Amino acid sequence: MFEMVIGLEVHIQLNTKTKIFCSCPTSFGEEANTNVCPTCLALPGALPVLNKEAVTKAIYFGNAVNATVHKKSIFNRKNYFYPDLPKGYQISQFEIPIVESGELFVDFEDGSSKRIGITRAHLEEDAGKSIHEGSESLVDLNRAGTPLLEIVSDPDIRSSEEALLYLKKLHSIVRYLDISDANMQEGSFRCDVNISIRPKGDEKLYTRVEIKNMNSFKFIQKAIAYEFERQCDAWEDGVYEDEVFQETRLFNTDSGETRSMRGKEDSAEYRYFPDPDLLPVMLTDDMMKEGKNIPELPDAKKKRYIEELGLKPYDAVVLTNSVEWYKYFENMVDDGACPKLSASWLTVELSARVGTSQSAEEVVPALTLSKLVKRIKDGTISGKAGKEVLDELAENGGEVDAIIEAKGLKQVSDDGAIEKIVDEILSVNPDKVDEYKSGKDKLFGFFVGQVMKASRGSANPAKVNEILKKKLS
Repeated sequence: MFEMVIGLEVHIQLNTKTKIFCSCPTSFGEEANTNVCPTCLALPGALPVLNKEAVTKAIYFGNAVNATVHKKSIFNRKNYFYPDLPKGYQISQFEIPIVESGELFVDFEDGSSKRIGITRAHLEEDAGKSIHEGSESLVDLNRAGTPLLEIVSDPDIRSSEEALLYLKKLHSIVRYLDISDANMQEGSFRCDVNISIRPKGDEKLYTRVEIKNMNSFKFIQKAIAYEFERQCDAWEDGVYEDEVFQETRLFNTDSGETRSMRGKEDSAEYRYFPDPDLLPVMLTDDMMKEGKNIPELPDAKKKRYIEELGLKPYDAVVLTNSVEWYKYFENMVDDGACPKLSASWLTVELSARVGTSQSAEEVVPALTLSKLVKRIKDGTISGKAGKEVLDELAENGGEVDAIIEAKGLKQVSDDGAIEKIVDEILSVNPDKVDEYKSGKDKLFGFFVGQVMKASRGSANPAKVNEILKKKLS
């Protein structure tokens, strides 16, 4: 009956060494209020100086999402009072952001894709962090002034699934570009969700509610689901106008509910005006040219994997969603491992053995898995034996060939040895041989199974099939 209309505002911390308007370090986890200076603290007479590297990283992002990068952009003062904002205003961009009118495409499991527009991406400074301990509230200003790129989507998203796909794609793009570590646990990649509902078929945009500051894909999905149901219930109960109004809400991760935080301001209430301490940002031709020098991104990489390496679309999507996975895969292929087999063993077998707090490289190095894939491809061991080797590698480490030798997993490919086993199986099953020759073709699997059992799984299956067919014909 209803559809959701979602727009996302994503704040990514740019991985510059220093803050956006001063030379204080941006390192995470330092003692509270040590990475600060007169500019961070808004002391009288302190003036901001723009970090060029932050501007360059914003240009990279604009080109990565096919956006317009403005040669001229302006910094504004966004006025609001909050304890972790010492100046009483935030330096941000409003009328002319550095990036505008971009797009990215999300991929669904059925192979289809959808375009989601990016309204704008603008540079701004981060606020500090409020810490609430019992009846006391403390403020840590280490984060104040950290450069942010705020990326605002068009209201094109229609489900929590699409929201997650968009966020994960965005997450991978900024990691590919190496403009942010996008560490959600440390707040380097966090999201505000703007959500409203409307009857299906209606094109009108109704009252939107903002869910603030989420840094977990799982909780974002749960918050969307709860807020959608809350707004639908209010509409159906006839209390929509009383219960759904423009406000900022927070998501309670324990109860799984959103709750009201404060009324949501309109842009006019922030009293934006150009910051008199900062000149307009004027990009040079060299900066614009350098900003186009970006690496191969997920969509282009996925296309290449499918067209040049013969991967299945699903495997290509899985591998390109993560910087870690694509680098691991390409290290295997560069080492000479079969691309298709590498993709399968990485996305299915190894991923099942990697814990949530581990990286694939930590569990089994790429060149080690590459050697295992080569041994399966050349027939040294079977796929089943390969899983046993991988278990040993994941648990205890080691060297592929040494494990194969120690466990006696090497396949028997000698025709004479396999032919001897086949002859023995056929000789003790004359009735089954007669049935097979009379037309019961399904018995072929029985013979294969018996030979593999007799060889304790060491016989090369391809050789077994070849010799059996020859003998039974």
